[in-house]
Amino acid sequence: MSLPATPTARDRRRWAQYLVDERAEARVYRELAARRSGEERAILLALADAEGRHEAHWLELLGGEPTRLPSPGIGTRMLAWMARRFGSIFVLALAQNAESRSPYDTEPYATARMAADEKVHSEVVRGLAARGRRRLSGTFRAAVFGANDGLVSNLALVMGIGATGVAPQFVLFSGVAGLLAGALSMGAGEFVSVRSQRELLDATQPSADAADALPDLDLDANELALVYRTRGMAEADALARARRVVHAAQTQDPSHPYGPEAADAHDHDVVGGAFGAAASSFLFFASGAIIPVLPWLFGLSGIPAVVIALALVGIALLATGATVGLLSGGPPLRRGLRQLAIGFGAAAVTYALGLVFGVSLA
Repeated sequence: MSLPATPTARDRRRWAQYLVDERAEARVYRELAARRSGEERAILLALADAEGRHEAHWLELLGGEPTRLPSPGIGTRMLAWMARRFGSIFVLALAQNAESRSPYDTEPYATARMAADEKVHSEVVRGLAARGRRRLSGTFRAAVFGANDGLVSNLALVMGIGATGVAPQFVLFSGVAGLLAGALSMGAGEFVSVRSQRELLDATQPSADAADALPDLDLDANELALVYRTRGMAEADALARARRVVHAAQTQDPSHPYGPEAADAHDHDVVGGAFGAAASSFLFFASGAIIPVLPWLFGLSGIPAVVIALALVGIALLATGATVGLLSGGPPLRRGLRQLAIGFGAAAVTYALGLVFGVSLA
């Protein structure tokens, strides 16, 4: 792409904006690195160094440090604020979106290497965010599902019962009963689900007995190849792999990892703990289910109670949907509006049914 002979004032303002944004992003990565250790810390510091190279490019074009610099963009400022106050999972999820929307693809003064860096950065940040999501996903899944189910089911319950025209005390009692019954059911169901899934994963782990037997196997004729064939390897590849493994075991070669490999070490992290998932599901269902009941709990009834319940639940549904969107790397507003539509749709159906039964009972 050919560049203009003389950069304009607008070009220089854009370069200055890039400069402050690169500096702010580098600070975000360094602040995240300060909270991490080992490999993740090294990766984050390497990302900060890469942003520093981009910063140097814009400084060179500007001819040195400008006397006045603009403020970083709103998205970059949000990242910096969250990096100082919250865990890295939210920040990395936002950074993943930011890196994937780099302006350097269409910026004539950015080098091809800088544009390529940003694409790679997006994938690196996605990988770091995925690590955090794996560690969080089991309990977080139970928490989000629990809160959302509590909001939707109890809103639908109190809307449906309230529409029949019963006394406010009965609506309140029904809401509290729905809260307790639903929270207990969710907690117990989540415990059984997670415990069963972990037991299934344990059953897929290779036995240590097979690894102990490796030194005594025949190098040329052994059944270890069958293990690899059950995992999808072709017969010739499985046999070659088995021979290498047996040879390493017999020679006690410490540089070669021998033995049937274990199942994915991340599997249990993704599933989470049974007690943690059950507790999260119970508590978050209860915290969600109490929100639709609050107007009746404080003595309101009729249309005012319904309007306030809908407003409170709407805010909560938007918040849970946006949180899921942030952590999954998706658009928060769209996820929040989807949650809102589902919750209000269920409430509208039960409210209509309550009106029908209220009329028929009158």
